[in-house]
Amino acid sequence: MNAKNNNIIVKNKNASRNYHLSDKYQAGIVLEGWEVKGLRNGKVDVKDSYVTLKNNEAWVIGLKIDPPASLKNENIDPVRSRKLLLNKREINSIMDAISQQGLTCVLTSIYWKENKIKCDIAIGKGKKTYDQREDVKQRDWNREKQRFLKNSNR
Repeated sequence: MNAKNNNIIVKNKNASRNYHLSDKYQAGIVLEGWEVKGLRNGKVDVKDSYVTLKNNEAWVIGLKIDPPASLKNENIDPVRSRKLLLNKREINSIMDAISQQGLTCVLTSIYWKENKIKCDIAIGKGKKTYDQREDVKQRDWNREKQRFLKNSNR
């Protein structure tokens, strides 16, 4: 797990904030050469990205990869749809989960794994605003608790 954390290119913080994430899948992603260069430079935005299924194929939509400076003048679409590489069993289980009411599939992170770029996707149910506020309260309480324990040990 540590090796994976060192190779993370980008993590979607909004996914865990806005969704209750359940099933997670690892997928390959079909990229062009300039996109790999953009990922190496860290010029990627996953904030508004999500996964959709068309014709028994998974596609990530809204993933923005900025082209390198040498390609700025060319006609390149930085937010084009990119195909995800999953096997049929995984696609069918995602399709079953999405067909349930209120569930969606979101991109959670993009990382390097053995010289290949992989992404983690997860099935999520949208959180209500009061759930999000409850998460913030819980995080603040844990922080305060750690502070109390640290000061009590002195």
